[in-house]
Amino acid sequence: MADDQRWSTWPGLEKLMRGPAPYPAFVIEDAGAIDTDLGVLKTGKEADVFLVERATDSRRAILAAKRYRSAEQRLFHRSSAYTEGRTVRRSRDARALKNGSSYGREVEAARWANAEWTYLRMAHEYGIPVPYPVQISGTEIMMEFIEDPQNPGVAAPRLQTVHPSPEQLQGYWDQVLAAMVAFARMGFAHGDLSPYNVLAAGDRLVIIDLPQLVDLAGNLQAVELLARDCKNMCAWFTSRGLVVDDGELLGELLAAR
Repeated sequence: MADDQRWSTWPGLEKLMRGPAPYPAFVIEDAGAIDTDLGVLKTGKEADVFLVERATDSRRAILAAKRYRSAEQRLFHRSSAYTEGRTVRRSRDARALKNGSSYGREVEAARWANAEWTYLRMAHEYGIPVPYPVQISGTEIMMEFIEDPQNPGVAAPRLQTVHPSPEQLQGYWDQVLAAMVAFARMGFAHGDLSPYNVLAAGDRLVIIDLPQLVDLAGNLQAVELLARDCKNMCAWFTSRGLVVDDGELLGELLAAR
């Protein structure tokens, strides 16, 4: 087996470390499948996303593997504003995080991966357009690869880079509004929503990067972060020709909680 290959980690995972059932057709459960790294899809300040082929003799699927870096390797540490109201179950972990020990840094490295996994599952089950979460293993999350329908095998562009027609723009707004309302009804705000964290797969939008989801009831800064989400998204739509008001959007989302 080559250096960029490994046996599929799927068979050894517990149920809650796999995505919600029923599994999509692209999920390969075969214990004999081989995972092959195809290269880096995206580099980030706290994690990198790789393209991975999971294949057997008869089946093949392309997945996105988001791999969180250790605390020492990160170029960015998310503000505690996002984690206000969250609890750490094990007292040993809480002490280690507070003391900044080597074990605490390991806990921190896994904390964001586990948070994103939990929120991806929740959002998917709630019907919010996010990549299907395939599995989590350590600090690696494997998920659906969102491709550009007009360029098979190529990642869908970020919303920031596209210039849709007026009809498509309205459709995009309807999707963004529905997703933000759904998050609010779940009791959360995305917390870092912008056109850079939304993929445009043809006429379909997909929201990505969920580890910092903010509890609207338990976080004192939640409304401020939600207001920022509203401003970010409304500014982009207005710049493309669909005038929308971030204050009205914020009011609608707060009423939907």
